[in-house]
Amino acid sequence: MLNSYNTDDKILLAVDCIIFGFDQEQLKILLIKRNFEPEMGKWSLIGGFLKKSETLDDAANRILFALTGISNIYMEQLYTFSEIDRDPQERTLSSAYYALINIEDSDEDSGALYTAKWFNVNEAPRLIFDHQQMVDRAIKRLRRRAISKPIGFELLPEKFTMLQLQHLYEAILNQKLDKRNFINKINGLDILVKLEEKDMTSSRKGSFLYQFDKEKYDQNVEEGFIFKI
Repeated sequence: MLNSYNTDDKILLAVDCIIFGFDQEQLKILLIKRNFEPEMGKWSLIGGFLKKSETLDDAANRILFALTGISNIYMEQLYTFSEIDRDPQERTLSSAYYALINIEDSDEDSGALYTAKWFNVNEAPRLIFDHQQMVDRAIKRLRRRAISKPIGFELLPEKFTMLQLQHLYEAILNQKLDKRNFINKINGLDILVKLEEKDMTSSRKGSFLYQFDKEKYDQNVEEGFIFKI
């Protein structure tokens, strides 16, 4: 066995979070303006160091709550970045997570403490260190997950229109979708509840609102159902 617990090789472990949101039209990412060196004043992902008393998931939840004021966020561990020179200050590994939130639920006061701002993913500023690599990898993972699992509903309000749902998938996949084909696919999945309520902002007639039926989805999965957009 090699020299276990060799103090010469101890390094820092950070957790960086890629936070996605949706504003009914565009896929967004939440960034902060860094207030310490190195790279002070530049845009960055929100992150922090792992504490001795935490698991990686605990640390990610702590960091996400500090910035958004929301707990029980959908998140997924993405990848560990370990390039030797990725942080010029000190040898640091970073375990990256991506998270999905409803922008309307986020706490603006929490974000203000960190000079946080939402950007369209296609118009975000240059990021420090290897944070752009983290974002690029997270977007690819999100696209793969969104067509095989109903995680996209995490980005929507509890009640939404079919058009809002289509716009969400267009934003995630970065491509236009045929309206009729999309609606047929969604209806064929049979995991939405059509409500009697309407959204009257889109037209004079209004558009029916829907809800994701998670209980029915979970039951269908147990019976061999496969989600696919």
